[in-house]
Amino acid sequence: MESTPEGPGLPAPPATPKDLEIGRILGTLDELAEDSSVPRNIRRGAQSAKEALAKPRTALDVRVASAVYLLDDLANDPNLPSHGRTAIWSLISSLESLQ
Repeated sequence: MESTPEGPGLPAPPATPKDLEIGRILGTLDELAEDSSVPRNIRRGAQSAKEALAKPRTALDVRVASAVYLLDDLANDPNLPSHGRTAIWSLISSLESLQ
């Protein structure tokens, strides 16, 4: 019997469109955090944004605001390559559409 956060044996609730979008954003943050062509501080910041967004017991709007704040700071780094900046802007846009 599979155990879920709802309890043992209970089915997991169906994924909502917001859950799917958050999953996609987390995947993109993973890619950015593992991209060796971006500076280490950017990779750490992407990991921090991912952790902020994935906190299960925090309200969605707080998680999104925290991640946007972290990503906005990263986007202003002068050492960030253009493909990384574009990815961060896209992530910020996706996050803002969740609110």
